[in-house]
Amino acid sequence: MAELVQRYLDEILAEHADVADGMLADYIPELTRVDTAKCGLALELTDGYVYESGDAATEFTIQSISKPFTYALALDGIGRDAVDTKIGVEPSGEPFNEISVDDQTKTPKNPMINAGAIAAVSLIPASSPQDRFAQILDFYSACAGRRLEVDEGVYASEKASNSRNRAIAYMLQSFGVLDDDPDEVLDVYVRQCAIRVTSADLAGMASTLARGGVNPTSGRRAISPAAVQRTLSVMMTCGMYDSTGDWVTSVGMPAKSGVGGGILAVLPGQLGIGVYSPLLDANGNSVRGVRVCRSLSAELGLHFLSVTRESRSTIRATRDVAPRIRVYELHGDLLFAGAEQALRTVENDSAAVDVAILEVSRVDDINDIARGMLAGMRQSLNESGKEGFLVDPDRRVMPTGSRSAGAVVYATVEEAIEAARAYRDVQTGSANWVG
Repeated sequence: MAELVQRYLDEILAEHADVADGMLADYIPELTRVDTAKCGLALELTDGYVYESGDAATEFTIQSISKPFTYALALDGIGRDAVDTKIGVEPSGEPFNEISVDDQTKTPKNPMINAGAIAAVSLIPASSPQDRFAQILDFYSACAGRRLEVDEGVYASEKASNSRNRAIAYMLQSFGVLDDDPDEVLDVYVRQCAIRVTSADLAGMASTLARGGVNPTSGRRAISPAAVQRTLSVMMTCGMYDSTGDWVTSVGMPAKSGVGGGILAVLPGQLGIGVYSPLLDANGNSVRGVRVCRSLSAELGLHFLSVTRESRSTIRATRDVAPRIRVYELHGDLLFAGAEQALRTVENDSAAVDVAILEVSRVDDINDIARGMLAGMRQSLNESGKEGFLVDPDRRVMPTGSRSAGAVVYATVEEAIEAARAYRDVQTGSANWVG
């Protein structure tokens, strides 16, 4: 039944296929050579399951999406108090590459602008610039779940056109923010921005943050929960530059964009998203990427204020009530991530189960996307010679007239089991029945 979610993602990407607004980041010459038609989307659940759509395997450079990860590494390396003496956490209200610091503290206003990101690089405890970059690359790779590499062409291009960042680095040195050589710090910063990733990599990195610092695929902790919490907080308020207010209200997930065309978004406790489309708006955010994320949030119900209780949504219990007939008891709030998890569990069990009964009377709340997914469960099962029923006594979860076309709903588990036995008896002599 993963095809239900896959279809939603494919439709959302197709909805924005004709968007051609924006321009490439021409101040880095190498970035002007990319294919502007490329568009990729990946979504990774915190159990490591990945959905990909479009050009999700296309590589591009991470650019400013690197900033929250280096900031998190600095927090883990020297502690929050030490980092706070060098980098603030307030929105700047200025372009990301502004040559400025806070009027009072003379430190960068936050780690998501270039000044703060350069300062964060300098705070990674290391014996040399090479050691510092090695730590950064190892950490990014641990979050992505594979070994990442630098795009040497983009690195050279950005280094050759880096006068503005050089001015920022020397300004930071003059205010005592940088203790190391500004050129060496800046070289590490430029190199980290040139690390190649895909939309799938970004989804994995985001999912690692969503899971509190543990990579869902490897199961290994990459960063501490405290560093993740602090980083996600700053991403929410500062991650999308001058568009952050609009992003928070319309999308509602901690996020970071990069002038390479990528966007990384995190729904804590549930999933990570990676999007790629290289044409940018005036603030340096991917035009099509932002639109895709807005549609994802609206159509899948991913705004963080809509999913505060989603962690309670789970399969409460399963029980086999007859040969190849299984009841799944759901409870809590059933939104996108919970519905996806429940249906994928049913799909994984399908080799041993011919009739799946979802008992949803204990579900507290449900949104339209979850209703549509539950309704689609039966169609998916039917396509493989199986059957699926819902038990919803008060029709709260699947009210009459909702997105329930094709769903078969019973008032009691006993009624659903009786129907399941009848289905099984009909199928006993067919190739679909074993037992």
